[in-house]
Amino acid sequence: MSCDFMALATRGVQGLHPYEAGKPVEELERELGISNIIKLASNENPLGPSAMAMDAVRAVLADTTRYPDSSGFGLKRALHRHYGVAVDQLTLGNGSNDVLELIARAFLNVDDEVVFSEYAFAVYPIVTQACGATAVVTPAHAYGHNLQAMADAITDRTRLLFIANPNNPTGTVLLRDELVAFLDSVPEQVIVVLDEAYTEYATSADFPDGLALLPRYPNLIVTRTFSKAWGLAGLRIGFAAANSVITDLLNRVRQPFNVSQIALTAAQAVLQDQDYLQRSVELNRTGMQQLEQGFKQQGLGFIPSHGNFITVDVARPAQPVFEALLREGVIVRPLAGYHMPQHLRVSIGLQEENDRFLRALKKVLAC
Repeated sequence: MSCDFMALATRGVQGLHPYEAGKPVEELERELGISNIIKLASNENPLGPSAMAMDAVRAVLADTTRYPDSSGFGLKRALHRHYGVAVDQLTLGNGSNDVLELIARAFLNVDDEVVFSEYAFAVYPIVTQACGATAVVTPAHAYGHNLQAMADAITDRTRLLFIANPNNPTGTVLLRDELVAFLDSVPEQVIVVLDEAYTEYATSADFPDGLALLPRYPNLIVTRTFSKAWGLAGLRIGFAAANSVITDLLNRVRQPFNVSQIALTAAQAVLQDQDYLQRSVELNRTGMQQLEQGFKQQGLGFIPSHGNFITVDVARPAQPVFEALLREGVIVRPLAGYHMPQHLRVSIGLQEENDRFLRALKKVLAC
């Protein structure tokens, strides 16, 4: 080719690297020539989908020749009933990642800055750089957000500030009083994006509900997903809640029909399945205890987590450990890309999956 297509791309995109998702089980089985692989890499719900959601999906399959409701009004009305957030405060997305990108596209110019923490979700720098804005990464405290450092990083150029609570990939949390004090200090022209993808797993009485804080902070956007505790990762659906003016701006850049009819229907149904949610949270609680105990027995350090995953320090370069675990039929997530080269992130699985991982890890580390 004689044309330099790379030079035609925007400056921010030229320097980007694609997000590396965990490999699917089928691909690894082909590559390694093994079967019965377990995947504990992508923070998925091991319980399987809600029966109520699946019944609703089957009922709507015959109508898939039609476009979905682009406004998603039925799901928005269900979200209003469930969370108390007004319909005109809601933006739906193809997963919460889609909503995070909408926020960046709506508010970022090339001269703007975006503040987020060290060890924060990989999508924050991606959407920032894609828009040509400048990422300002603040040092973490105990693998979590250092709110004072984030406040000190705000300048006249700061447009967005991302906070994940609980944080991915470390599982740390901010409690209500410290988050409220921080929000009180942020200038109103700086938009705070509170990413609550794992909020259902954080059961502490002091854990803040971002949606309840919306009336107090007009510069706050809360994002959530149905991919984790609600068990709909494969259908890709999430939402943002904000004041109605911000919501209108997000919907101006949102693509029409960005959420499928199947996803809209499943999400609306699963909101009614409180038993499923409770079973998901309880399975996660017992699985977390199982892995913590296993790490202690093997003398391994870990970061106490409030999500549906836990990050363990294997006390050596983690990439070879990750690769050896693959050969044992166990997929986890190495964190060198987050500048944590000795850590693996492990999703909470079923009891037998957790047991198998712990046995494999002990075998690998003994070599």
